Amino acid sequence: MKEKIKYTLMLTLSYQYKLIPSKFQIEMIEDSLNVCRSVWNFALKEVKDWYASRKCSVNSCSLKQEYILPADNPYPSYHRLRISFNGS
Repeated sequence: MKEKIKYTLMLTLSYQYKLIPSKFQIEMIEDSLNVCRSVWNFALKEVKDWYASRKCSVNSCSLKQEYILPADNPYPSYHRLRISFNGS
């Protein structure tokens, strides 16, 4: 006796929308993106400074002055960055 094999057909639909913002909406979107970019760059600088202050060559010392953060300076967290960026 032959067994019947059942196949399940799944149909996936997707939609594409085109947004046409007004001039005011374009300004608001650009302002929001500028704020996001500046916050990201500020946080990235904090983290890079933190890493740079803790790395050194194992077998030699720099002949130039190095930017070194204090050893007890904590890793830049979201809360600390928000306070230093906003002042609150």
